[in-house]
Amino acid sequence: MKKLLLLLILTCLACKSDPLPKPKAMLRLDYPKPEYKKVDVRLPFTFEKNIIADNISNIKLNGINNTIGVDINYPKMKATIYLTYKKVKANNLDTLLRDAQNLTQKHTVKADEIEAIIYENPNQRVFGMFYEVGGNAASQSQFYVTDSTNHFLNGSLYFYAKPNYDSIYPAADYLKNDIKHIMETIEWKAITN
Repeated sequence: MKKLLLLLILTCLACKSDPLPKPKAMLRLDYPKPEYKKVDVRLPFTFEKNIIADNISNIKLNGINNTIGVDINYPKMKATIYLTYKKVKANNLDTLLRDAQNLTQKHTVKADEIEAIIYENPNQRVFGMFYEVGGNAASQSQFYVTDSTNHFLNGSLYFYAKPNYDSIYPAADYLKNDIKHIMETIEWKAITN
């Protein structure tokens, strides 16, 4: 009986499950909860930006085509949101819209998908489109907004690295929300000639 009990115990201890390899570890990137502050500098519009971005100091005016460029830099993420403002003039809204849409479509070569989301805020007269670009495209998010009569603003997100969607996804997702917040907080200023 002792032998049978000993054999039963040894059998139970010897029956272990097969060893499994450890799963590959995933890099966990934590970003701070976004806090936004209104940006009201010498621009024809105001908006709110995340405080982890550098202060807005790189405002460029191109006098030839009346374009204003604004860079919102995220040095810790090695990313920049580039904003380009143009004044709507007689009969140029269609051209501005087409140019913004074509800029996004240029990424179809590397993109796995491009999702377009319509944005409307009739109270502030802000209407536009947000594009989320999936895959190894150069820009993961793009947008444009306009009031259809005076103002047109488009923006793109770029990283200072070779596009590898799996690696930059956490930062791209975080900054996608910042871009949406910029769109939601745009307030146009009165145009003076």
